[in-house]
Amino acid sequence: MSSEIPSYGLWSLVILNSAIFIFFAFSFFKPQTRRDWRSLGAFSAFLVALFTEMYGFPLTLYFLSGWLQSRYPEVDWFAHDSGHLLEMLFGWQANPHFGPFHLLSMVFIVAGFWLIAAGWRVLYAAQRRGELATTGLYAHVRHPQYAGFVLVMTGFLLQWPTLLTLVMFPVLVWMYSRLAIHEEREVARRFGEAWQAYATHTPRFIPQWRTARTSDWRA
Repeated sequence: MSSEIPSYGLWSLVILNSAIFIFFAFSFFKPQTRRDWRSLGAFSAFLVALFTEMYGFPLTLYFLSGWLQSRYPEVDWFAHDSGHLLEMLFGWQANPHFGPFHLLSMVFIVAGFWLIAAGWRVLYAAQRRGELATTGLYAHVRHPQYAGFVLVMTGFLLQWPTLLTLVMFPVLVWMYSRLAIHEEREVARRFGEAWQAYATHTPRFIPQWRTARTSDWRA
């Protein structure tokens, strides 16, 4: 009887990893409004789809197996490590967990969760004071938490790309953009000129470091 651990069909790991990362996102994001829950739900669906292919059933590898096997016959495409597609396609010979794309993915994932957590602390403090959030990360971008979600998803795509998450990614980016616009309309109605001054000088998602400011835009 073989004692080898199977490469896939590890549904307990699908559930465990999905639960851990969704809990992290919940802890850092702390959803309150219906819109917050929708954004967290969409992110959770992305994670479940990812870990299902990572540990449960490698749908992408099965779908692409004919092309992959003909182009890279030396690779066992149904071994677990082969799910690190970018390392495999670029000929990385060592452990893929130490490959350049995997290491870069960890940078994106850690940075994304940091943005979500740090953004929440500033936003929560401003909400308690009844003020517009303009300090910390909010001095550089108007929606650091949504930017954080996008960074985390980008990291996972670099680490373990799948067809389903590749399709979901632009949809989720579009959804976060729409949520950001809806939130800005509500904040504009509440804070008026203070919001207009802040929004004029602060980009929505991508910081302009050359014009970074030390001053705050307050209500």
